[in-house]
This record gives sequence, structure tokens and C-alpha cells, in this order.
Amino acid sequence: MKAGLKTIDLNDAIDFDQYWPDDEKNFGIWLTVQIGPDDQEGGHLFQIPVCTPDWIQNKYYFQRAVWGRHMLIVFEYDKDLIVKEISNYVDGCSGTDFWDLAQKLSRIGVWEFEDYEP
Repeated sequence: MKAGLKTIDLNDAIDFDQYWPDDEKNFGIWLTVQIGPDDQEGGHLFQIPVCTPDWIQNKYYFQRAVWGRHMLIVFEYDKDLIVKEISNYVDGCSGTDFWDLAQKLSRIGVWEFEDYEP
């Protein structure tokens, strides 16, 4: 089974296609990415923070340390690059079933069912 990137959204108020940060070299946004089997409609949601090193430094400077996980770090805002990086990772994922795929995909984004146990 292969993964397929279905949608990328910013939030309800701002469309990702229309978004532009005030400072291209100092921004942080959360993207909601829908990914599912490439041969099926729909998928699961993954949240991916996208930010610059300057944003990390400004946001967490007084904490003096910060953990990083599920994060895409870019050096300036480039929507095409962001989409390309996410797409390349998703396109490279395959597994025996969606659970197997989701484990690989959850390395780059917070999966809506992460740590879920029935």
C-alpha cells in the first residue's frame, strides 16, 4: 500500500493557498495534512508545524531549550518547497496496511490517532 497526499490546510480562517507570513524568515504555522491510501478517497489527519530557525529562537529563547518533533524547518517561506517536501516524504511511504503507513507518516506530523489504544 502506498500513501497519497490529499489536502493541505492552514486553518478555518486562512486558506493555505492564500497565506503569506508577515516575515518570510521568521514565521511558524501549523498545517493540517490529510493523507490516505493513494488508491482511495479520504484519509487521516496529521498536524505538521512549519517554521524557521529564527521563529524557534524568538519563540523559545527564554526557555533556553526546546524539544523538537513532528516539525518541518525551512529557512524562509516558500510554499512550493513546503508542499514538495511533504509530498516527497508521503510519496516515499509504503506499508502492508494503513496502520503500517500511519506509523511512518507520524514521524513527520502528529497523527490524529497517535497513541490511540482501543
